[in-house]
Amino acid sequence: MASAPEDPRDSHKHTNRLIHETSPYLLQHAHNPVDWRPWGDEAFDEARRLGKPVFLSIGYSTCHWCHVMEEESFEDEEIASVMNDLYVSIKVDREERPDVDAIYMAAVQALTGSGGWPMSVWLTPDREPFFGGTYFPPRDGVRGASHGFMTILRDIQSTYKEDPARVGRASAALVNAVRSRIEAGGGPAGAAAAGRPAPSLIADTLTVFKRLFDDRDGGLRRAPKFPSNIPIRLLLRAHARGGDGVALLMAGLTLSKMAAGGMCDQLAGGFHRYSTDARWLVPHFEKMLYDNALLAVGYAEAWQVTERDDFARVTRDILEYLHREMTAPDGGFYSATDADSKRPDGKSEEGAFFVWSEAEIRQLLGAGPETDRFIRYYGVTAGGNFEGANILAVATPDEHEHAALAPQRAALYAARLHRPPPFRDEKILAAWNGLAISAFAVGGRIFDEPRYVAAAARAAAHLCDKMRPGGRLARSAKDGRVGAAGFLDDYAFACAGLIDLFEATFEARWLREAIALAGEAERLFADPAGGWFMTAADHEKLIAREKPAYDGAEPSGTSVALLNALRLATFTSDDRWRAIADNAFSAIAPTLIENPLALTEALLALDYASDEAKEIAIVWPRDAGPEAARPLLDVVRGTFVPNHALAAASEADAPALGALIPFIADKTAAGGRATAYVCVRGRCELPVHEPAALLELLARRLPYAP
Repeated sequence: MASAPEDPRDSHKHTNRLIHETSPYLLQHAHNPVDWRPWGDEAFDEARRLGKPVFLSIGYSTCHWCHVMEEESFEDEEIASVMNDLYVSIKVDREERPDVDAIYMAAVQALTGSGGWPMSVWLTPDREPFFGGTYFPPRDGVRGASHGFMTILRDIQSTYKEDPARVGRASAALVNAVRSRIEAGGGPAGAAAAGRPAPSLIADTLTVFKRLFDDRDGGLRRAPKFPSNIPIRLLLRAHARGGDGVALLMAGLTLSKMAAGGMCDQLAGGFHRYSTDARWLVPHFEKMLYDNALLAVGYAEAWQVTERDDFARVTRDILEYLHREMTAPDGGFYSATDADSKRPDGKSEEGAFFVWSEAEIRQLLGAGPETDRFIRYYGVTAGGNFEGANILAVATPDEHEHAALAPQRAALYAARLHRPPPFRDEKILAAWNGLAISAFAVGGRIFDEPRYVAAAARAAAHLCDKMRPGGRLARSAKDGRVGAAGFLDDYAFACAGLIDLFEATFEARWLREAIALAGEAERLFADPAGGWFMTAADHEKLIAREKPAYDGAEPSGTSVALLNALRLATFTSDDRWRAIADNAFSAIAPTLIENPLALTEALLALDYASDEAKEIAIVWPRDAGPEAARPLLDVVRGTFVPNHALAAASEADAPALGALIPFIADKTAAGGRATAYVCVRGRCELPVHEPAALLELLARRLPYAP
């Protein structure tokens, strides 16, 4: 008879309430001596009953400095004892509760001028912040701190007890700051709603980027460097509208330098979160699903514009990495992998999994000219380029050399698999899965790779079939349990992914699902004044209700929902979607005009709205298969037409698809041949059969109006 499984709590000295959660981040803290509680009424009611303030810690499972603060403070018995005596302590996974994270990040930014994770915030039992920061060293003098976490804990509790009026003033000021920052969508105080900004705003924004651009290493002249610092897809769109070529130069140089640097995993594909230096050499080693999904689309579009082999390869490398290492058995995509991993001596260290010594490489690859060639190409030295070790990076990229060194990369990759891997956060986030669905659908369509399209379809089926309990999209899922009801970005990113998947498959189901999600998002999140709230009316009431108006490492739900509305207007010919987009533009116009760099993803929507979006319909004879239309579809795959709606069907199926997409309803395979139609709001050019004729129609673009 098999014995009962061991209770994981039996082997730990401490176990707190987080043991019952599914979030990997919360479970990482389930055995801290701190009496952590999950976010919820029970914790705040207990704080009120005991007359204690609340200490709120927000982070995520793959955050390096979150691990540092846990090891230094939350695993320290003395510090934990102080926390347990003086506070009710709450842990929040920012990826599961972005609404809570946004509120208290706004408070920390108002108080300190910056933010980040781990986030440390002190609250009243009414959830109102009165002090906050990010990482704190554990004790006075550590890392040069004059006031360590232990001292701060005691000082704040003393002030809370002895000077409640001061705490009240601080909380009132922070609550007002939070509301003014996020409830108005981030627009300037007192700014009036306006109509859609002129497309000249895009040119003005590019002028700013030209001034800040690093013309040696790409990106902005700064460190650290994030992929999102330069809006690659906007630069490609600006280039397509004409200009002096500088937009394409900025996009191309940035993509090239990122792919050659240590921020790109030269062995496995995929990108780390950001570069700590200005040369893209030394990364912060965690890998995020959203970064890689967004970069895959950027590189794929750059290939359409330039036909550069390296951009095609990098796109495939990203998607192969996600397919191989970040895909769950049921088809969803995992969230992230950690920056830290174990060295051979068992000690955790940032980047340990990814770095090499020259001696180790020579031992694995053997002596010979090919090993010397590899070492030269990837900049390996005895002294290393990162704390005595080597991050693989390329000073002078060469596609021929890259291809020739494939056996050496494969050998090192195989050897690396025997190292202790970084922790992988295996929760499925709806928003990030939406981005990944877009990446695989766009990559699969552009490069005609059925495996990628199939991966997108599996993830979409998981999202639509397993993460919509009662019909409502959930934010997250793990171990068969779903999390909170989805937020605006979950709906917006998933909708965008489904639209992209329809264009890769022409299966009506995916467009129907996209329309349904967009309609549900209007019901749940729309502000009658225009734009969208992050939370639905029936979400938990926090101290403010955010209207997202900032595109950071991830695009905002506002920007993506806005572009979705414009795309659905083109597909469906339903002016309701165009009115929704116009109202949203009006709501965010003050922010766009005041600070367009804060909403560069919304500028993609402005580019779309300022263009004549092409309705592309391809129809093949009823007695033929899709292969009959392949030459025409290949033209669409290889041509950069950012503002379009694409539909294709056999002559027999076009009328049924036309119930969703009116512009294909009456199209036929003229003369019994596969036929392409290019229209703008129902006004069609003459149908064409030849790829060259279709290419000419797709190449016509409007310059930005003044």
